[in-house]
Amino acid sequence: MTSIKILVTRKLPVSVEKRLIDTFATTLNATDKAYEKEEILDLAKGMEGLLCTPCDQIDADLIGRLPSSIRIISTFSVGYEHIDVKAANARDIVVTNTPGVLSEATADIALLLMLGASRRAYEGEAMIRENKWQGWNPTQLMGIGLQGKRLGILGMGRIGREVAMRAQAFGMTVHYHNRRALPDAGVAGAIYHDNAESLLGVSDFLSLHFPLNGQTKGFLNIERINMLPANSVVINTARGGVVDDEALITALKSGRVAAAGLDVFDGEPNLHSGYRELKNTFLLPHLGSATVETRNAMGFCAIDNMEAFFDGKTPPHTVS
Repeated sequence: MTSIKILVTRKLPVSVEKRLIDTFATTLNATDKAYEKEEILDLAKGMEGLLCTPCDQIDADLIGRLPSSIRIISTFSVGYEHIDVKAANARDIVVTNTPGVLSEATADIALLLMLGASRRAYEGEAMIRENKWQGWNPTQLMGIGLQGKRLGILGMGRIGREVAMRAQAFGMTVHYHNRRALPDAGVAGAIYHDNAESLLGVSDFLSLHFPLNGQTKGFLNIERINMLPANSVVINTARGGVVDDEALITALKSGRVAAAGLDVFDGEPNLHSGYRELKNTFLLPHLGSATVETRNAMGFCAIDNMEAFFDGKTPPHTVS
């Protein structure tokens, strides 16, 4: 396959780039500067495959203008809302993603967000770094404990189940809403809700784990926030667009929501400035899958998809 030409839009982990170079005639992005649409179109000339990331907007216009030589778009991500799959399929371009390999790392971040938000970690660290700590006292930065609390999980896929297992180890009771109830042993004892509104009402902690699409954009709006119990904590490791930022910020300011732990943002990296002004937010820069092991696995999965395709087989993770 060393003659097959592949364009890679961003700088990837060293091990992944080495395998790409060893496998294909690969054009890498040496600077990691995000390409503009016209740059992608120019670089894609003569290419047979495109390995992109969630930062690349592979919309219908771009797909319609891609050279006819492009036959597969392999995204370095689980989510693929940045790709117009329908437009790709109309041109007989296969689209693949990388599910399964980042579930544990993202679940770890979800628990970090729960603890960081509920135990006021941002305020505590700022106190230390700004040399404002005057010593221990009985009422200093009292937060919310996880033990005995009800965790509501919206979307019980691979990541949701990993979060559930971790939360149970912290003594939380797990509730969830999914398209169907899961008999999976990994979530033994989890309580199923057949609608999201029922789940919201029992979610002392709410963790979001569903994809961004036309139906879920802005899902967590003011009406649904008001269904949460008092002093609830909101966690998002899914996609920023599933949250109505104005509604959540208003609820955080008023105390309707006690705290939020967020790893993803609508329009990132240009997140809503209101979050930065709040002490009761624990914010991370999209670190869900950011471990060496996980990012390597994502890259290898993206390559596996392309290898299978160019070998005349159905890629293991084709989306439609």
